[in-house]
Amino acid sequence: MSSRRNTELFLLIAATFPVMLLYAMYVTTGGGTLSLTTLAVPIGLSAAFAGAHIAVRFLAPGADPAILPIVSLLSGIGITFVTRINSELAISQLIILFLSIALMVGTLALVKNLDMVKHYKYSLGLAGIFMLVLPMFIGTEIYGSKLWIRIPGLGTIQPGEFAKVLIVLFLAGYLSENRELLSLSNRSILGFKIPRLRLFAPLLLVWGVCMLVVIFEKDLGSALLFYTIFLAMLYVATGRIAYIVIGLGMLAIGAVGAYRLLSHVQVRFDIWLDPFADAHNKGYQLVQSLFSLADGGLAGVGIGKGMASLIPVVESDFIFSAIGEEMGLLGGSAILLLFMLFAVRGLTTAARAKSDLAAFIASGLTAAISFQAFLIVGGVTRLIPLTGVTLPFMSQGGSSLLASFIIVALLLRAGDEATGQEAELAGEGIALASSDAKEARGLAAVGARFLKRNSARSLGAHARPSSRMHRRMLETPESGVLGRVALAKRLTVEVVAFTALFAVLIGNLTHVMIIKAGEYQEMPINNHTILKAAYVKRGSIITSDGVTLAESNQQEDGTYKRSHPNGNLAAHAVGYYSTQYGATGLEASQTQTLTGSKDYSNWQNALNSLAGSTQPGNSVKLTIDSRIQRAAEDTLAGYKGAIVVLDPKTGAVLAWASAPTYDNDDVGSALTAAQDSSNSGMYDRATQALYTPGSTFKVVTLAAALEAGIAGLDDTFAAPASVEIGGADITNIRGTDFGHISLSKAFAYSANTVFAQLAGSVGAEGLVQAARTFGYGERLGVDFSTAASIMPKPSDMSEWELAWAGAGQPVGQGHTPGPQTTVMQNAVMAAAIANGGIVMNPHVVSQTLSPEGTVVRTAQPRSLGQALSASTAAQVGQAMLEVVASGSGSDAAVYGFKVAGKTGTAEVSGANINSAFVGFAPFDEPTVAISVMVEDYDEHGVSADKLASRVIAAALEAQGL
Repeated sequence: MSSRRNTELFLLIAATFPVMLLYAMYVTTGGGTLSLTTLAVPIGLSAAFAGAHIAVRFLAPGADPAILPIVSLLSGIGITFVTRINSELAISQLIILFLSIALMVGTLALVKNLDMVKHYKYSLGLAGIFMLVLPMFIGTEIYGSKLWIRIPGLGTIQPGEFAKVLIVLFLAGYLSENRELLSLSNRSILGFKIPRLRLFAPLLLVWGVCMLVVIFEKDLGSALLFYTIFLAMLYVATGRIAYIVIGLGMLAIGAVGAYRLLSHVQVRFDIWLDPFADAHNKGYQLVQSLFSLADGGLAGVGIGKGMASLIPVVESDFIFSAIGEEMGLLGGSAILLLFMLFAVRGLTTAARAKSDLAAFIASGLTAAISFQAFLIVGGVTRLIPLTGVTLPFMSQGGSSLLASFIIVALLLRAGDEATGQEAELAGEGIALASSDAKEARGLAAVGARFLKRNSARSLGAHARPSSRMHRRMLETPESGVLGRVALAKRLTVEVVAFTALFAVLIGNLTHVMIIKAGEYQEMPINNHTILKAAYVKRGSIITSDGVTLAESNQQEDGTYKRSHPNGNLAAHAVGYYSTQYGATGLEASQTQTLTGSKDYSNWQNALNSLAGSTQPGNSVKLTIDSRIQRAAEDTLAGYKGAIVVLDPKTGAVLAWASAPTYDNDDVGSALTAAQDSSNSGMYDRATQALYTPGSTFKVVTLAAALEAGIAGLDDTFAAPASVEIGGADITNIRGTDFGHISLSKAFAYSANTVFAQLAGSVGAEGLVQAARTFGYGERLGVDFSTAASIMPKPSDMSEWELAWAGAGQPVGQGHTPGPQTTVMQNAVMAAAIANGGIVMNPHVVSQTLSPEGTVVRTAQPRSLGQALSASTAAQVGQAMLEVVASGSGSDAAVYGFKVAGKTGTAEVSGANINSAFVGFAPFDEPTVAISVMVEDYDEHGVSADKLASRVIAAALEAQGL
């Protein structure tokens, strides 16, 4: 026995060194000097574990020698990081840690024999269930879960942590008494041996209690932990796969039901699927965890140098993220390997136990610690949905720490009660456990032959059972020597299972910290990356005419703060840059250029970039003209909608306005307002909003018909007030009957009934294909991104839907209706007509300038292809000219210039109508293409074509025309 304790002492001394080193690194990083005072925490902790070791020498000399050193190392690393993250909480955590060590010693002194559990198993079970469900009635809800009970003067406790220990003890007692009965099977279904239905009562009871915990305490983690512990113990006790399969089936049923009925379960699951969908709110905690881990890399950023403090409650649920960031993949993997070793040594203790009861206690308590570690690490690394349990021995939390050390004491007791040899005979009849699988199989065979040939002697004369009992034992494989060997094999399976679980955790951690790290770090919302770049002077964002939209100013502490000298001009295009909220718009898409992290304009900058040296960022010159931009924004003031102005030949964005807008110097207020209102100024209506295009889509329908030779501008069509197509009516606005008119006039007057007939002639395939050639279905933008405009599949469109689509009104049923367009898409369509049918992909960045002002890169126009021939484009343009000259778009006229365009009025919901306009000017040599959308248009107010006229006039003036 002394050799075991000597080994334990040696391992404890070895564990002291990394803890002392980590704490010393924390002290020096914080600017302190190393002394006995500053190192008092690790020194005191080492002394406490040394005292525990001495106690174990007397109280449990035969206990496993590796468990206490493993716990010592995990606890030391944990208290170091709790101190580093939250020094105020660390004081109480340290006190509880010392109390936990004392409680462990006290438990060893009090529990001298685990057999006492047999006598109190039902009392322990009832007490455990009582403590588990007690918070439902008198609990305090914290962070969305009702797990804590507040005790005046003492703070809060979490009864579920102690319930975990009590329920394991009850299950061990119950299973040890009913092991053979539970292992009996009286039927077989699909190859699975199914036990008697009444034996499922314990399974149903635990399942029910776990569901109650999920529903009323909102604690997914504890419910899953208890249920898994129960299934693991049931398998170890019986070896029946049927229990596991049925148990997992019940778990799946419960999970699906909880997801459908319980909002907090839905939130957890949805966050797991895509935490970045709501990265600033519900997904914030998990997103920040992933960002921290991504920063860690292989070796970590160093103790005290991480940003894990940005994670809410990091010292509790997310302490592993802090460890991973500052100790890297190597340090994080080392922690997981320690938990893996804890599982192996705990299950080895179970295999050495003197009785079934002790074996089940050891295996259940080991599973409690090990699977809890798997749950929380899997959650914070996004392997599984986040459950909210603590990391044993490491997380801040008194209840968890006290309960974990009680578990350690019971494991030490279970190990001490064994002989300490590799195989042991004890328990009811003959019990055997062997760590050597080959030896175990041999002993099993010998035992089987021995029982068969001379069963009367197998138990010894002093313990001979009755004839009936003897026959019963021969009928079950869980009796005597064979049962003990079977138990050892199942414990081996459990060792393999936990080893595999932690191997999966390490693999997933590698995926997050190495493979996905670059992607996470480059995300626009990654405030970690932004904070690290706070000491780098970001380049400016300027317009084509030299107006500065965004620049960085150095603060007293050496960091740089973003400012906007010209207010919120082009706020949606520029976006925002915040150390708290991340970045959007060009601040996000051009961040590599603006931060200077990738500047190869000359050999010196290239060398600095490769070396990782900080340097001023490059500036970005936009295609936006401040005069046109200001005119667009002033024109939209007081309305909801958007205006986009393009250069038809190059696709350069000359103006990009959305109203209402926001203050990109006060992002916090804007984001708060965005959560409370659907009319948020944060929403970019120019690129992200999908609108019903109304009659502006008739440009596409006309282009498709002319290009296919189906009709000509002079062809005559009947244009009644209403026409039935596909069993339903198509109507003109205000019920106007135009009689028989030419296609050109129908376009000018926007006759829906004519274009419904025309769409039928073009066909669904032709109309959808025509829309796609203009950019529908694509996320337009070379250096920015838009929502993709929508056209349904041709096969989804009924005859009536096709007719209305040709007129620009989506009425789809049973599928996503179309057409739906962005304001940017409509501008691209108008620009293509002005550009002889060639569709240009819009871009907003003109040049990249070095800090010295030299041109590093000049953007090149990019085409999306030829949507229609130049001759067809000329015909469509001529029809658009007539719309402004004598049709529905007369308000778009600009004195001294020919303007071509198309109006649109779109019914959206109820009585709401949007007003749209697309056009270009001057007609003969177009330099401006425009798209305007005004929401909730009042026909007695200002229409989109009137707004377009003002902006076109300002654009032509800015261009000197």
